[in-house]
Amino acid sequence: MLFVVHALDHDDAVGRRLENYAAHKSYLAACGMKTVVSGPLLADDGETMIGSLFIVEADSRDEVVAFNRADPFARANVWKEVQIHAFNKRVDNR
Repeated sequence: MLFVVHALDHDDAVGRRLENYAAHKSYLAACGMKTVVSGPLLADDGETMIGSLFIVEADSRDEVVAFNRADPFARANVWKEVQIHAFNKRVDNR
């Protein structure tokens, strides 16, 4: 099943995000979660990172919650709010 993780940063999180970026990328590469797509959410200026978006494949929501909690960004208190929802992909026009 697919899940969307939508995470918004604390207003003062840019420094913590940058400090933990290498650890975050290493975690995503090694954690074993099947990531369909992921990347930072950007402010209207198209440059400032304000959050993260993941679409992942997992057997359960609990698995995705555990994946998210173990992320270095979560441990560094980068994210102010995280929402996790099951996702039903209907269109893929690639």
